[in-house]
Amino acid sequence: MKKKLLSNFSCKDCKYLKNSMFDELNDDEINNIYEAKSCSFYKKGQVLFHQDTYPLGVYCINEGKVKVYKVGDDGKEQIIYLAREGNLLGYKSMISDEKYHVAGETIEDAQVCFIPKSMFMEILFRTPTLNKRLFKEVCHQLGVMTDIITNMAQKPVRERLAIVLLLLKETYSTASNENEPIVLNLTREDLANFVGTATETLIRLLHDFKEDNLITTNGRKIQIEDTTGLRKVANWN
Repeated sequence: MKKKLLSNFSCKDCKYLKNSMFDELNDDEINNIYEAKSCSFYKKGQVLFHQDTYPLGVYCINEGKVKVYKVGDDGKEQIIYLAREGNLLGYKSMISDEKYHVAGETIEDAQVCFIPKSMFMEILFRTPTLNKRLFKEVCHQLGVMTDIITNMAQKPVRERLAIVLLLLKETYSTASNENEPIVLNLTREDLANFVGTATETLIRLLHDFKEDNLITTNGRKIQIEDTTGLRKVANWN
């Protein structure tokens, strides 16, 4: 399945600029990004980059969501996180000159901008503001991921599911009105891979959460109804 190239559009006009790594750049620096990038449309289920391959550049999500996951020796996926609009993917492996430790795949139709490695590294070298921003983001993500991994490893499946639903609510809420219900659109298999449990166990727990009025479901879609209740289940203050 091939990606479809889109007409390039200005980064200044991107409604997610303030949520991106480029939010602190000046107009000239933003224009350098714009001139270096190309934009493509990816259908749901298309892979942006594969695990254990060398980075060719970085990806910035303009529309849609991307699951970032690792495939174990047994062939089973473990979803690490969901990337959303404004997120930049692939830069850590590129800067460290290592193969990707994870893969990225769209979970819905998406528009993604791509900056080739040589151009991005040149821009990074000439833009101290971006250099500093990336460094801060790497440190922040390390702290966040450490907290999440520690919490998830020490909790039973029911609490892990509650944590994942709360994390996904944060991911999806940026594209929605804060006062509107948040609807998650993930396959049960993907959600089970995120939680780290069997699909059958996940389905049973979702039924329990529905009975407790924490969520409602409509097909594969999950609507979070009681954030406070989920926090209590997760023991997450």
